[in-house]
Amino acid sequence: MRIGNIVLGKNPLFLAPMEDVTDPSFRSICKKFGVDFMYTEFISSDGLIRAGAKSVKKLSLYDYERPIGIQLYGHLTDSMVKASRIAEEAGPELVDINFGCPVKKIANRGAGSGMMRNVPLMVEMTKAIVDAVNLPVTVKTRLGWDESSKNIVEIAERLQDVGIKAITIHGRTKTQIYKGKADWRLIGEVKNNPRMVIPVIGNGDIDGPHKAREMFNRYGVDGIMIGRASVGRPWIFRDIKHFLETGEILKEPSLDEKVDLAKLHLERSLRFKDLPRGIFEIRRHLSNYFKGLPYFKETRLKLLTTTDPDEIFRLLDMIRNKWRDFTPDEKISGVYGI
Repeated sequence: MRIGNIVLGKNPLFLAPMEDVTDPSFRSICKKFGVDFMYTEFISSDGLIRAGAKSVKKLSLYDYERPIGIQLYGHLTDSMVKASRIAEEAGPELVDINFGCPVKKIANRGAGSGMMRNVPLMVEMTKAIVDAVNLPVTVKTRLGWDESSKNIVEIAERLQDVGIKAITIHGRTKTQIYKGKADWRLIGEVKNNPRMVIPVIGNGDIDGPHKAREMFNRYGVDGIMIGRASVGRPWIFRDIKHFLETGEILKEPSLDEKVDLAKLHLERSLRFKDLPRGIFEIRRHLSNYFKGLPYFKETRLKLLTTTDPDEIFRLLDMIRNKWRDFTPDEKISGVYGI
C-alpha cells in the first residue's frame, strides 16, 4: 500500500487519532508494538492559527514515530488552509482532514462529521488544502450524517477527484456516534467501486486478530485503523500482524509485562506533560492495562483517583507483588483489594 510516496507494505495497521489519547507517550508505546502509521491527536485549525498553546504543542513530532500524519479539523476553509500550512512546517509525512468526529460541540458547528451535511463545502475545503500544501492530503470520515444519508460512495469519489491520496472510513454515521455495529459493507462498496484508485482504510469495531483478517479478506480494504480497542491494549497491533502473517494467536502479555509497560507509559506521559495532566490523560490506559484482572476493583479506583506519580508507581508494584501471592483459584475469582 502507498499513500503518495509513503510505502506501507501489505495490510498496514493505523492508529486512529484520538483526543487526549494518541499523545507522544502512547504513540511511542504503539510504535513499540509495530503499528505501521500513526497520527497526532486531532488539532483545531482555529487554535492552531491563533497559536494556542495546546494546539501548537500537538505539532511536536519525533523521528521514532515516523511515518506520522497531523490531523486537523475546522469548519472554515480559510482557517483550515492556514492551519494545513502550519502543520506542513512541522514536518509530518501527510496532512489528514477530520470529517468524522461526531462530538456535538464540533459537529454541530459544521466541523468534523458536521461537514457531511454540506458536501460541496467539504469538497471545496479539501481541494483548497490539497492545493495549499506539498504533502499528501488524506481524509477520515464516516458513512454519512444519519441513516437516511449514507452518501459515502459519492463523497469518496468527489474527494478523490480533488486530489486526496487516501480515505479512511469509519463504518457508522454521525448520529450513531459509537453506538450499534459498524457497517463495513459500505466501506467495501467504496473500496470495490471501479472509480476508486486511492487506498481505502476501514475503521470501526476492530478488536482483535480474527476481526481484522475477516475485514481484510471480505472487503478488500487496503488498511485497517484501530482506535478504542488500542486504549490500554497497544499490543493489539503486534497480535494482529502476527496472526495475519502466521495464523497463530499470541498469548496475552503476562502481568509482569503489563506492569512494566504501564510504568514505562507513565514515565513517558510525565516526560511529555506537566502534572496533573500527565496523570489525568493516562488513567484510561492504566485501567485498561489490567482489565479483567481478578481482585482489582479497589486498586482500579485508586489508580483512577490519585494524582501522585509516586503513589501510582507504588500501586503498580503492589499489583505485581500481590498477584504473586494468590493461589490459582484466587486468580480467577474475587475482587482485588489492596
